[in-house]
Amino acid sequence: MANGWSIFVGLFVVVVLSAVAWMFAPKGENQTIWRSSLILSLAACYIMWAITLMAQLHPLVVPKRSDMRPEHSTTTHPSFF
Repeated sequence: MANGWSIFVGLFVVVVLSAVAWMFAPKGENQTIWRSSLILSLAACYIMWAITLMAQLHPLVVPKRSDMRPEHSTTTHPSFF
């Protein structure tokens, strides 16, 4: 199960992969383009993954069950506040 440390573990992995991409980018006149493309791609994927994970860990809208009978749906659970 994911927890709060997943964000930092993912960041560490992206930083390591970015360093590897920096060191092992093909030599030549396009080396800067290779480095920039790889590092920006890793950063964009990390940001999208982190936002999706945080949205699942701490949703802004509390899910409500629609399959309950009306007499049971009026009580609220204290953890929703």
